[in-house]
This record gives sequence, C-alpha cells and structure tokens, in this order.
Amino acid sequence: MKTFNFDEIISREGTCSMKWNLEEYFPDAPSDCLPYWIADMEFACADPILEALHKRIDQKILGYTAFYDAEYFEAVQHWFERRHGLTIPRESIFFSPGVVPAIVLLMRVLTRAGEGVIIQQPAYNPFMVKTRANGRQLVVNPLVETDGYYTIDYEGLERCAADPDNHLLLFCNPHNPTGRVWNPEELRKVADICKRHDVTIISDEIHCDLVRGQVTYHPMEKICPEYKDRIITCLSPSKTFNLAGMHLSNIIIHDPAIRRAWLREIDTKGAIGVPNPLAVTAAAAAYNECEEWLAALLQYLDDNLTYLKDFLAKELPLIKFSIPEGTYLAWLDLRAYGMQVEEQEAFMLQKAHLIFDEGYIFGHEGVGFERINVACPRALLEQGMLRLKAALN
Repeated sequence: MKTFNFDEIISREGTCSMKWNLEEYFPDAPSDCLPYWIADMEFACADPILEALHKRIDQKILGYTAFYDAEYFEAVQHWFERRHGLTIPRESIFFSPGVVPAIVLLMRVLTRAGEGVIIQQPAYNPFMVKTRANGRQLVVNPLVETDGYYTIDYEGLERCAADPDNHLLLFCNPHNPTGRVWNPEELRKVADICKRHDVTIISDEIHCDLVRGQVTYHPMEKICPEYKDRIITCLSPSKTFNLAGMHLSNIIIHDPAIRRAWLREIDTKGAIGVPNPLAVTAAAAAYNECEEWLAALLQYLDDNLTYLKDFLAKELPLIKFSIPEGTYLAWLDLRAYGMQVEEQEAFMLQKAHLIFDEGYIFGHEGVGFERINVACPRALLEQGMLRLKAALN
C-alpha cells in the first residue's frame, strides 16, 4: 500500500490563505498565533489531483467553463454509489461554487421574507447569518446535549415544523460543529416530521466522507426515499480532498419544480455563475483516483483525535471532549473554567496565542466551547495543545 506523508509541514506563506492571514481576520492577535479555526486542512492535495491540474494547465486556456462534462458527472455518481450506496441521476446534479451560496439561493426560492427557517443549534454559523441576512426568521430547535453527546429534540422539532410560517429546515449530516453522524432512525424521524408538516429539508452533507472507521454515514435521501423530492442534498469534494479554494459543490435537486425555480433564480439574478475550469478537473481526479489517499487520511485523523483525547484527559481534565463520529473538527467543552464569552476569546488570542472557532458563533448553545480543526500534522497539533496547557495552567 502506498504511504502518504501527512506529517509534512507546508508553509502557506504567499498563498493568500484565509486561515493564516491573521492581520486581515484577527488584527488584535499576536503575530505568532497558531490558527486552528477555518475548516481546511494543512495537508498537501493528493498527487493525482495535482498531476491532473498540471495537465489541464498545459492545455493553456482557462476560459469560461460549462458544467456538462460527462466524465465529471460519472466520477461523482460512481463515488457516491460505490461508497455510500446513493444513486444520483445526472439531471439532479447542479453546480454551485459552495454549499453556502446554494443555501442562500434555495432559501430565496423556497421561502418568502419573514417566514421561518428551522435550525438546530449549535449549528454551522452561516446557517444563522444567512437566514437573518435574507430577511427570514431564525427558528431555533436546540440539540440536546448529554455528557457531550448530542441528540435531536423531536418534540421541539415537531412544534417548529407545525408552525405554518416555517417552511424550511437546514439540516447538517455529519453535524458541524458537534460531529454527530445521524443514524437511520434519527434521519427517518426528522424526515417524517417534515413530511407531516410540508417542510422542505436542505441537508448539508459536505463532511460525509470524513467519518470514523466504526461509523457509517447515511445520506438522508437514501434513508427517506419517499420524501426525497423535498430533500435537497449539498455535497462537495472540498472538505474530503482539501479543495475548498476550488469553489465547486454539487447540489442534488430531484423535484422538477424546485429545479426550475433554481434555474430561474440563476437566470434572473446571476447568483451562481460557472465553474472554475481547474475545479472540474481537480474534483474528477479526486473522485476517480484518490480513494487510497482518503483511507490514509482518515486513519491519520483518527490518530490525531485519539492523541487529543488522551492529552486532554491527562493534562487538562477540566476540558470535556469526546471523539466526534464525523468531520475533522473537535468540539471542546471549557465551561468548567467559568469564563465569560469575551474573556474566553481574549484568553485564547492574547494568552494562549491560539485561534480557535469560538463556540458562541454556533449559537447560544455553544457558549463555553471551542471548535478546533485537527486536520494538520501531528507536530502542529501538539504545539497548539502545549500552548493551551501552559496558558490554562
């Protein structure tokens, strides 16, 4: 079996990296802060992706690119059929530069200003930000947390869905930031509630390939085929293969009426655009040739998460942490330290010299937590944990 060097530390200087551009995004941060916030990886892209990009660049022209290449769609279809048992018709796959732009467009298509969008917090921050920015009402059905394990409040979800002003649920599987990978029973209960009350589901499944070895990801539309016309699934190679900067996502829309509304919104407002020519090449290579690389990556992430759990248990036992079922995001509970929101944020920046995603950005339910990206060489993760230990002690 081929070996992959995930221990390589690669400088991102001169690459316009959002993650490392401290002056732009964290102007008050000390210059030696280490970033573990935004969800991209500190690992080199797999060789087949880089080789495919070199070949595409050698073709010398990078003009406007249409989203119709049969080989690309076959790569997507074969990947999800092979790995997840999900059959995706070609006509159901639509391009978006990202999951968030797609959610915004779909929110405009499926709801009117003032209507409610249901979100289960703690939740991916753009769910809340984009709902409010587009004049929709944020309807929160908090997840239930028991000793670090999160479940869905079905009675609360039923009440939210029963309100005739609430027409849309933003769902996340695997869940960001908690890392839950919802099981078939949980998915069916959610879909049944939405079906009873005519609520459409946008299911963000961008982290679907990043699950622990003993865990199985189940696509919601596969588990609930009788409601799949009202389930819109958002997929992308960006998290799986570290291609976030390529800006390519696949939005799965089965219902003909929603498809027409999607295309009409694009035609009238130009909200989506066309793919980056290199993105199509990179994504096809990832799905066709990088399964072995992904297997090695998943093992490395598992090992990083095990290291983190062991370190915290031994050195910082007041921090509660359970290895997530999915994603490469660790959800750390620091509530035992009793810090206020502003105090905890300042502490991480000014004393620990660490940049995490502060839990409060994921909703009130995240206050006191920190989200940490562990998709980095072990040495970099160790360095961050030693800083955290020194600061807290």
